[in-house]
Amino acid sequence: MSTDVAISVENLSKSYMVGHNTAQSGTDNALRDVLARNARNLFRKTRDMFQGRMVVQGDEIEEFWALKDIAFQIKRGDRVGIIGRNGAGKSTLLKVLSRITEPTTGRVKITGRVASLLEVGTGFHPELSGRENIFLNGAILGMSRAEIGRKFDEIVDFAEVEKFLDTPVKRYSSGMYVRLAFAVAAHLEPEILIVDEVLAVGDAQFQKKCLGKMDQVAKGGRTVLFVSHNMSAVKNLCQRGLYLQNGMLTMSGEIKDVINQYMTGGNALVLESSKVVDALPRVQGNGKVKISNVAMRNATGILSNCFAIWEPISIELSYTTSSVPIEAYFWFFISNLHGEVLFSAFQNDAEQKITLTHQTGMATVTIDPIGLIPGRYILSAGILGPQYEFYDWVDGLLVFEINKEFVTGKLFDNRRGSMSYRYEWEMS
Repeated sequence: MSTDVAISVENLSKSYMVGHNTAQSGTDNALRDVLARNARNLFRKTRDMFQGRMVVQGDEIEEFWALKDIAFQIKRGDRVGIIGRNGAGKSTLLKVLSRITEPTTGRVKITGRVASLLEVGTGFHPELSGRENIFLNGAILGMSRAEIGRKFDEIVDFAEVEKFLDTPVKRYSSGMYVRLAFAVAAHLEPEILIVDEVLAVGDAQFQKKCLGKMDQVAKGGRTVLFVSHNMSAVKNLCQRGLYLQNGMLTMSGEIKDVINQYMTGGNALVLESSKVVDALPRVQGNGKVKISNVAMRNATGILSNCFAIWEPISIELSYTTSSVPIEAYFWFFISNLHGEVLFSAFQNDAEQKITLTHQTGMATVTIDPIGLIPGRYILSAGILGPQYEFYDWVDGLLVFEINKEFVTGKLFDNRRGSMSYRYEWEMS
Protein backbone atom coordinates (compact mmCIF):
# COMPACT_ATOMS: atom_id res chain seq x y z
CA MET A 1 0.00 0.00 0.00
CA SER A 2 1.33 3.45 -0.93
CA THR A 3 2.69 5.50 1.95
CA ASP A 4 0.17 8.30 1.27
CA VAL A 5 -2.84 5.93 1.56
CA ALA A 6 -4.45 5.93 5.02
CA ILE A 7 -7.24 3.40 4.34
CA SER A 8 -7.40 0.70 1.66
CA VAL A 9 -10.53 -1.46 1.33
CA GLU A 10 -10.51 -4.48 -0.98
CA ASN A 11 -13.61 -6.52 -1.90
CA LEU A 12 -15.16 -5.92 1.52
CA SER A 13 -18.40 -7.75 2.38
CA LYS A 14 -20.27 -8.24 5.62
CA SER A 15 -23.22 -10.60 6.10
CA TYR A 16 -25.57 -11.24 9.00
CA MET A 17 -27.97 -14.10 9.64
CA VAL A 18 -31.52 -12.83 10.10
CA GLY A 19 -34.27 -14.93 11.64
CA HIS A 20 -37.96 -14.86 10.64
CA ASN A 21 -40.75 -16.24 12.78
CA THR A 22 -43.20 -17.90 10.38
CA ALA A 23 -45.53 -18.76 13.25
CA GLN A 24 -46.66 -15.12 13.26
CA SER A 25 -48.17 -15.52 9.80
CA GLY A 26 -51.00 -17.67 11.14
CA THR A 27 -50.19 -20.73 8.99
CA ASP A 28 -49.05 -24.18 10.12
CA ASN A 29 -50.36 -23.68 13.65
CA ALA A 30 -51.66 -27.22 14.06
CA LEU A 31 -50.11 -29.03 17.03
CA ARG A 32 -48.00 -31.40 14.91
CA ASP A 33 -46.68 -28.46 12.86
CA VAL A 34 -45.75 -26.50 15.99
CA LEU A 35 -43.95 -29.52 17.52
CA ALA A 36 -42.08 -30.23 14.28
CA ARG A 37 -41.05 -26.58 13.91
CA ASN A 38 -39.82 -26.34 17.51
CA ALA A 39 -37.84 -29.57 17.11
CA ARG A 40 -36.14 -28.25 13.96
CA ASN A 41 -35.32 -24.97 15.70
CA LEU A 42 -33.86 -26.76 18.73
CA PHE A 43 -31.69 -29.00 16.52
CA ARG A 44 -30.45 -26.03 14.44
CA LYS A 45 -29.62 -23.86 17.47
CA THR A 46 -27.82 -26.74 19.22
CA ARG A 47 -25.78 -27.45 16.08
CA ASP A 48 -24.88 -23.78 15.66
CA MET A 49 -23.86 -23.50 19.31
CA PHE A 50 -21.50 -26.50 19.14
CA GLN A 51 -20.03 -25.27 15.84
CA GLY A 52 -19.31 -21.85 17.33
CA ARG A 53 -21.75 -19.99 15.11
CA MET A 54 -24.17 -17.28 16.17
CA VAL A 55 -27.47 -18.61 17.50
CA VAL A 56 -30.27 -16.82 15.63
CA GLN A 57 -33.89 -16.74 16.80
CA GLY A 58 -36.60 -17.60 14.27
CA ASP A 59 -38.04 -20.47 12.27
CA GLU A 60 -36.40 -19.48 9.00
CA ILE A 61 -32.88 -18.10 8.62
CA GLU A 62 -31.91 -15.66 5.87
CA GLU A 63 -28.45 -14.37 5.02
CA PHE A 64 -28.47 -10.57 4.78
CA TRP A 65 -25.53 -8.75 3.17
CA ALA A 66 -25.07 -5.37 4.87
CA LEU A 67 -22.00 -4.70 2.67
CA LYS A 68 -21.21 -6.31 -0.68
CA ASP A 69 -17.90 -6.16 -2.60
CA ILE A 70 -16.86 -2.65 -1.58
CA ALA A 71 -13.45 -1.33 -2.66
CA PHE A 72 -11.89 2.13 -2.31
CA GLN A 73 -8.80 3.98 -1.10
CA ILE A 74 -8.58 7.08 1.10
CA LYS A 75 -5.40 9.14 1.13
CA ARG A 76 -3.88 10.84 4.15
CA GLY A 77 -5.52 14.18 4.84
CA ASP A 78 -8.65 13.39 2.82
CA ARG A 79 -12.00 14.54 4.19
CA VAL A 80 -14.50 11.94 3.04
CA GLY A 81 -18.27 12.08 3.45
CA ILE A 82 -20.12 8.75 3.42
CA ILE A 83 -23.75 9.23 2.43
CA GLY A 84 -26.75 7.05 1.69
CA ARG A 85 -30.24 6.33 2.90
CA ASN A 86 -31.03 4.61 6.18
CA GLY A 87 -29.97 0.96 5.98
CA ALA A 88 -27.50 1.53 3.15
CA GLY A 89 -24.60 0.09 5.18
CA LYS A 90 -22.85 3.31 6.32
CA SER A 91 -22.65 2.44 10.03
CA THR A 92 -21.64 -1.16 9.28
CA LEU A 93 -18.78 0.13 7.12
CA LEU A 94 -17.58 2.44 9.90
CA LYS A 95 -17.72 -0.41 12.44
CA VAL A 96 -15.55 -2.55 10.17
CA LEU A 97 -13.08 0.31 9.66
CA SER A 98 -13.00 0.88 13.42
CA ARG A 99 -12.25 -2.83 14.01
CA ILE A 100 -15.46 -3.26 16.01
CA THR A 101 -16.88 -5.76 13.52
CA GLU A 102 -14.98 -8.37 11.52
CA PRO A 103 -15.70 -8.46 7.76
CA THR A 104 -17.14 -11.65 6.26
CA THR A 105 -14.89 -11.42 3.20
CA GLY A 106 -12.29 -8.99 1.92
CA ARG A 107 -9.76 -7.00 3.86
CA VAL A 108 -9.05 -3.53 5.21
CA LYS A 109 -5.60 -1.95 5.56
CA ILE A 110 -5.34 1.07 7.88
CA THR A 111 -2.20 3.09 8.52
CA GLY A 112 -2.42 5.29 11.59
CA ARG A 113 -4.21 5.57 14.90
CA VAL A 114 -8.01 5.57 14.61
CA ALA A 115 -10.45 7.44 16.85
CA SER A 116 -14.13 6.56 16.33
CA LEU A 117 -17.31 8.24 17.50
CA LEU A 118 -20.07 5.94 16.23
CA GLU A 119 -22.75 6.38 18.89
CA VAL A 120 -23.33 8.36 22.05
CA GLY A 121 -20.71 7.47 24.64
CA THR A 122 -18.63 5.18 22.44
CA GLY A 123 -15.95 3.60 24.63
CA PHE A 124 -17.22 5.17 27.87
CA HIS A 125 -17.70 3.23 31.09
CA PRO A 126 -20.96 4.44 32.66
CA GLU A 127 -19.74 3.97 36.25
CA LEU A 128 -16.60 6.05 35.76
CA SER A 129 -16.54 9.83 35.98
CA GLY A 130 -15.95 12.14 33.05
CA ARG A 131 -12.37 12.70 34.21
CA GLU A 132 -11.66 8.96 34.43
CA ASN A 133 -13.25 8.30 31.02
CA ILE A 134 -11.00 10.89 29.37
CA PHE A 135 -7.93 9.00 30.56
CA LEU A 136 -9.54 5.62 29.74
CA ASN A 137 -10.34 6.68 26.17
CA GLY A 138 -6.89 8.14 25.73
CA ALA A 139 -5.29 4.91 26.86
CA ILE A 140 -7.46 2.93 24.43
CA LEU A 141 -6.22 5.20 21.65
CA GLY A 142 -2.64 4.44 22.64
CA MET A 143 -1.86 7.78 24.30
CA SER A 144 0.46 8.04 27.30
CA ARG A 145 -0.82 9.62 30.52
CA ALA A 146 1.43 12.63 29.90
CA GLU A 147 0.00 13.15 26.41
CA ILE A 148 -3.55 13.00 27.75
CA GLY A 149 -2.66 15.39 30.54
CA ARG A 150 -1.42 17.99 28.05
CA LYS A 151 -4.76 17.91 26.23
CA PHE A 152 -6.97 17.51 29.33
CA ASP A 153 -7.90 21.19 29.90
CA GLU A 154 -8.57 21.68 26.19
CA ILE A 155 -10.92 18.66 26.13
CA VAL A 156 -12.86 19.80 29.21
CA ASP A 157 -13.17 23.35 27.87
CA PHE A 158 -14.46 22.12 24.51
CA ALA A 159 -16.99 19.71 26.07
CA GLU A 160 -18.28 22.33 28.58
CA VAL A 161 -18.72 19.72 31.34
CA GLU A 162 -16.33 21.17 33.94
CA LYS A 163 -19.00 21.24 36.67
CA PHE A 164 -19.75 17.54 36.17
CA LEU A 165 -16.23 16.30 35.56
CA ASP A 166 -16.22 14.06 38.63
CA THR A 167 -19.79 12.80 38.15
CA PRO A 168 -20.34 9.26 36.71
CA VAL A 169 -21.17 9.64 33.04
CA LYS A 170 -24.27 7.45 33.46
CA ARG A 171 -25.87 10.56 34.97
CA TYR A 172 -25.00 12.75 31.96
CA SER A 173 -27.66 13.82 29.50
CA SER A 174 -27.26 12.56 25.93
CA GLY A 175 -25.97 16.00 24.92
CA MET A 176 -23.31 16.06 27.66
CA TYR A 177 -22.35 12.48 26.78
CA VAL A 178 -21.75 13.24 23.13
CA ARG A 179 -19.96 16.54 23.85
CA LEU A 180 -17.41 14.79 26.01
CA ALA A 181 -17.09 11.79 23.68
CA PHE A 182 -16.44 14.01 20.66
CA ALA A 183 -14.01 16.21 22.58
CA VAL A 184 -11.93 13.17 23.56
CA ALA A 185 -11.99 11.67 20.06
CA ALA A 186 -11.04 14.92 18.31
CA HIS A 187 -8.43 16.30 20.73
CA LEU A 188 -6.25 13.24 21.31
CA GLU A 189 -4.71 13.70 17.88
CA PRO A 190 -5.66 10.52 15.99
CA GLU A 191 -4.33 10.12 12.46
CA ILE A 192 -7.84 9.04 11.37
CA LEU A 193 -11.07 10.44 12.85
CA ILE A 194 -14.32 8.54 12.14
CA VAL A 195 -17.58 10.27 13.07
CA ASP A 196 -21.09 8.88 12.56
CA GLU A 197 -24.42 10.75 12.68
CA VAL A 198 -24.00 10.98 16.47
CA LEU A 199 -23.46 14.76 16.19
CA ALA A 200 -27.19 15.12 15.51
CA VAL A 201 -27.70 14.66 19.26
CA GLY A 202 -26.07 18.00 20.05
CA ASP A 203 -27.59 21.46 19.77
CA ALA A 204 -26.92 23.76 16.82
CA GLN A 205 -24.11 25.65 18.55
CA PHE A 206 -22.34 22.41 19.49
CA GLN A 207 -22.71 20.98 15.98
CA LYS A 208 -21.14 24.14 14.56
CA LYS A 209 -18.27 23.82 17.03
CA CYS A 210 -17.75 20.15 16.12
CA LEU A 211 -17.71 20.84 12.40
CA GLY A 212 -15.16 23.59 12.99
CA LYS A 213 -12.99 21.20 15.00
CA MET A 214 -13.19 18.47 12.33
CA ASP A 215 -12.22 21.04 9.70
CA GLN A 216 -9.26 22.02 11.87
CA VAL A 217 -8.27 18.36 12.32
CA ALA A 218 -8.47 17.75 8.56
CA LYS A 219 -6.46 20.86 7.70
CA GLY A 220 -3.80 19.56 10.08
CA GLY A 221 -3.17 16.72 7.64
CA ARG A 222 -5.30 14.09 9.38
CA THR A 223 -7.94 11.95 7.71
CA VAL A 224 -11.64 12.44 8.49
CA LEU A 225 -14.53 10.09 7.64
CA PHE A 226 -17.90 11.72 8.25
CA VAL A 227 -21.37 10.18 8.02
CA SER A 228 -24.34 12.54 8.11
CA HIS A 229 -27.74 13.16 6.52
CA ASN A 230 -26.98 16.89 6.70
CA MET A 231 -25.81 17.43 3.13
CA SER A 232 -24.85 21.05 3.79
CA ALA A 233 -22.46 19.99 6.57
CA VAL A 234 -21.03 17.18 4.42
CA LYS A 235 -20.47 19.54 1.48
CA ASN A 236 -18.77 22.19 3.61
CA LEU A 237 -16.49 19.76 5.44
CA CYS A 238 -15.61 17.06 2.89
CA GLN A 239 -13.70 17.03 -0.39
CA ARG A 240 -14.61 13.50 -1.51
CA GLY A 241 -17.70 11.37 -1.11
CA LEU A 242 -18.75 7.72 -1.04
CA TYR A 243 -22.38 6.92 -1.91
CA LEU A 244 -23.74 3.61 -0.57
CA GLN A 245 -26.93 1.94 -1.77
CA ASN A 246 -28.18 -1.37 -0.38
CA GLY A 247 -24.72 -2.26 0.92
CA MET A 248 -22.93 -1.50 -2.36
CA LEU A 249 -20.69 1.41 -3.31
CA THR A 250 -22.62 3.21 -6.04
CA MET A 251 -20.34 6.19 -6.56
CA SER A 252 -17.03 7.63 -5.40
CA GLY A 253 -15.72 11.04 -6.38
CA GLU A 254 -15.95 14.79 -5.79
CA ILE A 255 -18.37 15.51 -2.95
CA LYS A 256 -20.61 17.84 -4.98
CA ASP A 257 -21.08 15.17 -7.66
CA VAL A 258 -21.79 12.45 -5.09
CA ILE A 259 -24.36 14.63 -3.27
CA ASN A 260 -25.98 15.44 -6.60
CA GLN A 261 -26.28 11.71 -7.37
CA TYR A 262 -27.68 10.96 -3.89
CA MET A 263 -30.21 13.79 -3.79
CA THR A 264 -31.65 12.98 -7.22
CA GLY A 265 -31.43 9.20 -7.10
CA GLY A 266 -29.17 9.24 -10.14
CA ASN A 267 -31.64 11.33 -12.16
CA ALA A 268 -29.87 14.68 -11.88
CA LEU A 269 -30.57 15.57 -15.51
CA VAL A 270 -34.11 14.19 -15.70
CA LEU A 271 -36.81 16.83 -15.35
CA GLU A 272 -40.25 15.46 -14.50
CA SER A 273 -43.65 17.02 -13.96
CA SER A 274 -45.26 13.95 -12.36
CA LYS A 275 -44.23 10.58 -10.97
CA VAL A 276 -45.61 7.40 -9.43
CA VAL A 277 -43.98 7.25 -5.99
CA ASP A 278 -44.69 3.72 -4.76
CA ALA A 279 -41.38 2.23 -5.93
CA LEU A 280 -39.19 4.99 -4.44
CA PRO A 281 -37.25 4.22 -1.21
CA ARG A 282 -38.52 5.97 1.90
CA VAL A 283 -36.29 8.00 4.21
CA GLN A 284 -38.62 7.48 7.14
CA GLY A 285 -42.21 6.56 7.95
CA ASN A 286 -44.42 3.82 9.37
CA GLY A 287 -46.60 3.60 6.24
CA LYS A 288 -49.97 4.40 7.83
CA VAL A 289 -50.44 6.95 5.04
CA LYS A 290 -48.21 6.94 1.95
CA ILE A 291 -47.66 9.27 -0.97
CA SER A 292 -48.58 7.45 -4.18
CA ASN A 293 -48.20 10.14 -6.87
CA VAL A 294 -46.78 13.64 -7.17
CA ALA A 295 -47.30 16.30 -9.82
CA MET A 296 -46.40 19.96 -10.42
CA ARG A 297 -48.48 22.46 -12.41
CA ASN A 298 -47.77 25.97 -13.64
CA ALA A 299 -49.91 29.09 -13.30
CA THR A 300 -52.23 27.95 -16.12
CA GLY A 301 -52.84 24.53 -14.52
CA ILE A 302 -50.74 22.57 -17.02
CA LEU A 303 -48.36 19.83 -15.85
CA SER A 304 -44.87 21.31 -16.01
CA ASN A 305 -41.30 20.82 -14.87
CA CYS A 306 -40.08 24.29 -15.85
CA PHE A 307 -41.28 27.54 -14.32
CA ALA A 308 -40.57 31.25 -14.74
CA ILE A 309 -39.23 33.34 -11.89
CA TRP A 310 -42.10 34.65 -9.74
CA GLU A 311 -44.56 32.16 -11.28
CA PRO A 312 -46.98 30.46 -8.86
CA ILE A 313 -46.47 26.69 -8.59
CA SER A 314 -49.05 24.05 -7.65
CA ILE A 315 -47.96 20.77 -6.08
CA GLU A 316 -50.29 17.75 -6.01
CA LEU A 317 -49.59 14.95 -3.53
CA SER A 318 -51.81 11.88 -3.94
CA TYR A 319 -52.04 9.48 -1.00
CA THR A 320 -53.22 5.99 -0.06
CA THR A 321 -54.15 4.68 3.38
CA SER A 322 -56.01 1.71 4.86
CA SER A 323 -56.59 3.47 8.19
CA VAL A 324 -59.56 5.81 7.97
CA PRO A 325 -60.41 8.11 9.54
CA ILE A 326 -56.87 9.27 10.38
CA GLU A 327 -55.35 12.63 11.23
CA ALA A 328 -52.62 13.62 8.78
CA TYR A 329 -50.67 16.65 7.63
CA PHE A 330 -48.74 17.02 4.37
CA TRP A 331 -45.42 18.85 4.06
CA PHE A 332 -42.76 19.46 1.43
CA PHE A 333 -39.41 21.15 1.02
CA ILE A 334 -37.39 22.34 -1.94
CA SER A 335 -33.61 21.93 -1.97
CA ASN A 336 -30.81 22.66 -4.40
CA LEU A 337 -28.66 19.96 -5.95
CA HIS A 338 -26.25 20.17 -3.00
CA GLY A 339 -28.98 19.16 -0.55
CA GLU A 340 -29.42 22.59 1.05
CA VAL A 341 -33.08 23.16 1.91
CA LEU A 342 -34.18 26.54 0.51
CA PHE A 343 -37.91 26.46 1.18
CA SER A 344 -40.32 24.35 3.25
CA ALA A 345 -44.01 24.34 4.10
CA PHE A 346 -46.08 22.30 6.57
CA GLN A 347 -49.84 21.90 6.38
CA ASN A 348 -50.16 21.96 10.16
CA ASP A 349 -48.74 25.51 10.20
CA ALA A 350 -52.33 26.55 9.44
CA GLU A 351 -53.38 25.12 12.85
CA GLN A 352 -56.27 23.35 11.17
CA LYS A 353 -56.97 19.72 12.03
CA ILE A 354 -56.96 17.53 8.90
CA THR A 355 -58.76 14.18 8.98
CA LEU A 356 -58.53 11.82 6.01
CA THR A 357 -61.83 10.02 5.48
CA HIS A 358 -61.08 8.23 2.20
CA GLN A 359 -58.48 5.55 1.46
CA THR A 360 -57.24 7.54 -1.54
CA GLY A 361 -57.16 11.25 -2.17
CA MET A 362 -55.05 14.25 -3.05
CA ALA A 363 -53.62 17.26 -1.23
CA THR A 364 -52.93 20.29 -3.42
CA VAL A 365 -50.89 23.30 -2.37
CA THR A 366 -50.43 26.41 -4.49
CA ILE A 367 -47.50 28.51 -3.44
CA ASP A 368 -47.04 32.15 -4.28
CA PRO A 369 -43.94 32.98 -6.32
CA ILE A 370 -40.97 31.82 -4.21
CA GLY A 371 -38.41 33.64 -6.32
CA LEU A 372 -35.79 30.93 -6.76
CA ILE A 373 -33.03 32.02 -9.11
CA PRO A 374 -32.57 30.04 -12.37
CA GLY A 375 -31.39 26.49 -11.82
CA ARG A 376 -32.53 22.98 -11.01
CA TYR A 377 -34.17 22.05 -7.74
CA ILE A 378 -35.45 18.97 -5.94
CA LEU A 379 -38.89 18.49 -4.43
CA SER A 380 -39.19 16.22 -1.39
CA ALA A 381 -42.33 15.61 0.65
CA GLY A 382 -43.93 13.59 3.39
CA ILE A 383 -46.93 13.08 5.65
CA LEU A 384 -47.06 13.61 9.41
CA GLY A 385 -49.44 12.42 12.09
CA PRO A 386 -50.17 13.91 15.51
CA GLN A 387 -47.11 14.67 17.65
CA TYR A 388 -44.94 14.67 14.51
CA GLU A 389 -45.32 10.94 13.91
CA PHE A 390 -43.83 10.26 10.46
CA TYR A 391 -46.25 8.39 8.20
CA ASP A 392 -44.11 8.90 5.09
CA TRP A 393 -41.06 10.83 3.90
CA VAL A 394 -39.66 10.61 0.36
CA ASP A 395 -36.58 12.49 -0.84
CA GLY A 396 -36.10 13.44 -4.47
CA LEU A 397 -39.70 13.15 -5.66
CA LEU A 398 -39.23 15.42 -8.65
CA VAL A 399 -36.46 17.47 -10.25
CA PHE A 400 -37.75 20.74 -11.71
CA GLU A 401 -36.23 23.87 -13.20
CA ILE A 402 -36.59 27.62 -12.85
CA ASN A 403 -35.72 29.21 -16.20
CA LYS A 404 -34.11 32.56 -16.88
CA GLU A 405 -37.31 34.34 -17.81
CA PHE A 406 -39.50 36.45 -15.54
CA VAL A 407 -43.28 36.14 -15.82
CA THR A 408 -43.15 39.54 -17.54
CA GLY A 409 -40.83 38.19 -20.25
CA LYS A 410 -37.67 39.97 -19.07
CA LEU A 411 -34.54 37.85 -18.71
CA PHE A 412 -32.79 37.29 -15.39
CA ASP A 413 -29.16 38.40 -15.34
CA ASN A 414 -26.36 36.76 -13.36
CA ARG A 415 -26.53 38.03 -9.80
CA ARG A 416 -25.64 36.70 -6.37
CA GLY A 417 -27.90 34.87 -3.96
CA SER A 418 -30.41 32.03 -4.09
CA MET A 419 -33.66 33.99 -4.18
CA SER A 420 -35.14 36.83 -6.23
CA TYR A 421 -38.09 38.66 -4.67
CA ARG A 422 -40.47 41.29 -5.94
CA TYR A 423 -39.73 44.72 -4.56
CA GLU A 424 -40.43 48.39 -5.25
CA TRP A 425 -37.93 51.22 -5.34
CA GLU A 426 -38.87 54.66 -4.09
CA MET A 427 -36.69 57.69 -4.78
CA SER A 428 -36.76 60.81 -2.63
